[in-house]
Amino acid sequence: MSKIPGSYFNIGKKARDVLYKDFAQKPTTYEMNYQTGGWSFDLSCKIQDIVPGLSAIVGLVVPHSGKVEVQYLQNYFGITGGIGLKGDPSGVFSPVMNFSGVVGSGIFSFGAALAFDVATRALDNFNTGLSFNGDLLISSLTMDKLDTVKASCYYTVNPSTNTAIAAELKHSFSTSDTSLAIGAQHAFIPLTTLKGKINTHGKVAALIQQGLGDKFFVTLGGEVDFMDHSRIPNIGLSMALRV
Repeated sequence: MSKIPGSYFNIGKKARDVLYKDFAQKPTTYEMNYQTGGWSFDLSCKIQDIVPGLSAIVGLVVPHSGKVEVQYLQNYFGITGGIGLKGDPSGVFSPVMNFSGVVGSGIFSFGAALAFDVATRALDNFNTGLSFNGDLLISSLTMDKLDTVKASCYYTVNPSTNTAIAAELKHSFSTSDTSLAIGAQHAFIPLTTLKGKINTHGKVAALIQQGLGDKFFVTLGGEVDFMDHSRIPNIGLSMALRV
C-alpha cells in the first residue's frame, strides 16, 4: 500500500466521481463542455515532478474562474497551495487564496482545506475530512464550511469492468436538511460507461459516455426531478479532450 496520502481533493473523490462527475446538471471541471442553456470551456495543465514530489497545476474555466496551484506530495503528507479567481453572476472576479494539507498514508488520511477571499479579507471556505482506503471499499467523512457533514463510501464490485457503487449521506445544520444519494457505474466495453444515480430529493439521473480512442470522450446525460410537477428532463451533451 502506498505511503503517500495524496491531496485533500482525493478524500471522497471516488464516490464523488460516481455520483456527480459528467452528469448533465453539473459541468465537469477542466473539460470542454456544451450544455443546453449554457456553455463553458474548461482547461487544465499539470506539470509533474518539477522536483521529486512537486507539481504545478494551471486551470481555466471560461467564463467562471481560473487557478494556479502547487502541490508537494511525499510519504505521509501532502500540501497544496495556490491562488484563483472566483466570478459572481454579475461578472466581477475576486482573487481567492487556497491552502490544504493531508497527513496519513494510502490506508488512512486526514486533512483540512481553507480558502481566503482577498477582496473581502474574509475566510471564504473551511473544510475538514478523513478517509479510510481499502482494496475494494473506500469510505470518507467530511465537513464543508463548518456546516455540511458528508459521509460517503465507494465499493468496487468488478475492477475489470469498472463496476462500482457509491453512496453519500449529507446533512446541513443551517437548513436541517438531510439527503441520501446512491449511484452505480459499469463499463460495457472498455470505452463505453453507463452511470446512474438517485437521491431522496426525488432526482434521478443517468448518462452514457463513449470514448473515441483514449483521449476523446462524448457524454450524453439527463436528469429528472420528480418533485417538480413539470418533470421536464434536463438533458446535456459534453465533449472532453483529456491529454
